[in-house]
Amino acid sequence: MTTSLSVGSKRLVSIDALRGFDMLMICGADAFFRSLEGKTGLGWVDAIALQFEHPEWVGFAFYDFIFPLFLFISGVSIPFSLTKALETHAPKNEIYRKAFVRMLILIGLGMLDKNAPFPFFDWEQIRLGSVLGRIGIAGFITVVLVLNFDSIKRLLIVAVILLLYYAAVFLVPVPGFGAGDLSFEGNLVGWFDRTFLPGRLLQGQFDELGILTTFPAICLTILGAHAGEILKKVAASENEKLKELVVTGLICIGIALIWNLHFPIFKRMWTSSFIMLTSGLAFLSMGLFYLIIDILKFQRWAFFFVVVGMNSLTIYMIYRFVNFRYTSRLLFEGLYKPLGENWIPVMESLGALGLVWLFLYFLYRKKIFFKV
Repeated sequence: MTTSLSVGSKRLVSIDALRGFDMLMICGADAFFRSLEGKTGLGWVDAIALQFEHPEWVGFAFYDFIFPLFLFISGVSIPFSLTKALETHAPKNEIYRKAFVRMLILIGLGMLDKNAPFPFFDWEQIRLGSVLGRIGIAGFITVVLVLNFDSIKRLLIVAVILLLYYAAVFLVPVPGFGAGDLSFEGNLVGWFDRTFLPGRLLQGQFDELGILTTFPAICLTILGAHAGEILKKVAASENEKLKELVVTGLICIGIALIWNLHFPIFKRMWTSSFIMLTSGLAFLSMGLFYLIIDILKFQRWAFFFVVVGMNSLTIYMIYRFVNFRYTSRLLFEGLYKPLGENWIPVMESLGALGLVWLFLYFLYRKKIFFKV
């Protein structure tokens, strides 16, 4: 999940920092910001808190960007890790095997994550779709593509996938609803999973981590690999790399806004416009972190995020099975109880976030990094 990223002897701290920023939004910061809603009387604070809630169906909030950003960052790492493998003359078959095994492990961990407590005696209740499984599948396919196609061909593959997905949603009729229905009940994605995906769907009739949405999601990792190749260019200056990241991001956002006129931007269906918007924002985010951390050398503040980014898989799984809020309440409630009942959820979330970071800092100091 984490990879040592360097060009020559120069480590790109920005990649670890952006990964860590993203993981904190999932493992603690999201709960803290949500808990602030209605507490301060400040409209802008409430507006930020609402950005950490997924829209019920159509719509876009900052929280919708978090998982796509991680898929993108996973792709950024791939050109660097493949270069290291090829420099040691590892055969392609060995690289494929490792990527495939990694995919299977992530699918297994993802099923554990989404089904705990695991329904061993009721297999129909198992949910097959998962965040980790999607990361594993996207990573494996991107490795295969990077090893066999140049960047132009990979971008064409992204275009074909997104256009075919767009065409399928609007041209393939759903029984009882027809073609092009984007409602919760009548869309092609939900019908396809209800028909062909075994087990439990997250919302009964629909699961955003199902079969068809996997195809556009893979494009984020492929585009992330493109960003990684930009950062890896030996002949390009730092400013040239930054410019290419920014221009590519702006082009993606422009395409997204135009596409949105007919195929709305929303995460539940991982629409083609949603993929272009989030990939564009990811290119810009990568560019911003690269500018501040690796070009301007403002790196001390980034350490907070690097600690998290170096153990992203660890904290994702630990956060699922360890109740940091409960521990926070046991340790710190005596300090914040005088603030009143209204503020207890806020302080519990803040304490949990602090405990998450301290746990990861301990692993960092001991040089314990769990990777797949």
